Amino acid sequence: MTRIIVCLFAVLLLAVPAQAGSGYRGYLDAMFGPPPGMTLTPDTPRTMLEYQTDYVSYPAYLRQVVTYRTSEAPGTVIVDTRQYFLYLVMPGGKAMRYGIGVARTGFEWRGSEKISAKREWPSWTPPAEMHARQPGLPSFMPGGPNNPMGARALYLGSTLYRIHGTNEPWTIGRSVSSGCIRMTNEDVIDLYRRVAVGARVVVI
Repeated sequence: MTRIIVCLFAVLLLAVPAQAGSGYRGYLDAMFGPPPGMTLTPDTPRTMLEYQTDYVSYPAYLRQVVTYRTSEAPGTVIVDTRQYFLYLVMPGGKAMRYGIGVARTGFEWRGSEKISAKREWPSWTPPAEMHARQPGLPSFMPGGPNNPMGARALYLGSTLYRIHGTNEPWTIGRSVSSGCIRMTNEDVIDLYRRVAVGARVVVI
């Protein structure tokens, strides 16, 4: 009975708008707001410290430095498909964390590869398997803002999988792809600058 009352009290707290500047509002901002230094805006971002609010479905997916313990060397990319996060390992137990979109049910994969190539505004040639699943796809699409590969692509070994941008940023935090890892164009541009061909990528 006590547990039920506590739960009802929590629901009521969530249902009542908190006053700006209150301790409760500060708690919500700390838990669910953008990372320190970042600003959410409904308008076109004016700086790299602003994100459009419709670019991500949840502020936790905004790019930020986090504490991250791993035995992998700095410069390694770790893709956590269950949590929808990509980590770029940094020295000192830190990582740059990015929100991602991952494979939908039936197309998941795990393993390690190396970045074999990098492309700016990559073209897209849907494989035969994708044409069979989705008739009507183009045989080839040049790179550009309408291309589903987005602004940058990191090719994983000799596979068909890539870490790439997207022209559907609202899919970050969802299981939507045929195996590729999606990032917002802003984030894939940032990652592209930080990693080199030959970097290790671990998908878990």
